[in-house]
Amino acid sequence: MLRKVHVAGKLGGGHRGRILVPVSGGPAVPADPPLTDGVVTLRPWTADDVDVLVECLNEPEIARWIDQIPQPYTEADARAFLAGGSDAFARFAVTDANAGTVLGGVGVHRVDAPGVAEIGYWARAEARGRGLTSRAAALAARWAIGAQGVERVQLRAEVRNAASRRVAEKAGFRLEGILRSADWSPRQQRRYDWAMYSLLPEDLT
Repeated sequence: MLRKVHVAGKLGGGHRGRILVPVSGGPAVPADPPLTDGVVTLRPWTADDVDVLVECLNEPEIARWIDQIPQPYTEADARAFLAGGSDAFARFAVTDANAGTVLGGVGVHRVDAPGVAEIGYWARAEARGRGLTSRAAALAARWAIGAQGVERVQLRAEVRNAASRRVAEKAGFRLEGILRSADWSPRQQRRYDWAMYSLLPEDLT
């Protein structure tokens, strides 16, 4: 059984050359061709992305919301992350479909419950507020449901993180409720609430 991992701190790295996620009871399946909607494209992270990872993941807004990303985020952190990919994850670089520039990261992983996956994301400063992360989240979630047979994609956002919650809602996720005092932030030294969202196959019709 795959262990449950808090995805928010694990986004942005992945396989070199292929994007993989395991099908329950079967082998990992690559996303080929890369996922795109003509505005954003999801592709694998590569060793060439070390500098952009360091640049993006040292941004104050990312450090504010994602405790699991080391601060300061170093080149060694980026290289270790890229080398540490697991077939339990699908971890995508979100890029501009035309220019190819990196806009952020999105990842999908399975949790302990059968048929359930969880999604998380981050965006660099210049990509925020443009609907790009919502596009990326929607692409990744629909791929998990359509190509991987996932029956529930869930998403957690800190209640106070209004931008992340807007991303979830614009991507088609439905708010299920609030998990009160559900987690602890070592960086901020406080407990916080999760807003729990989900997307099911029937939501796509």
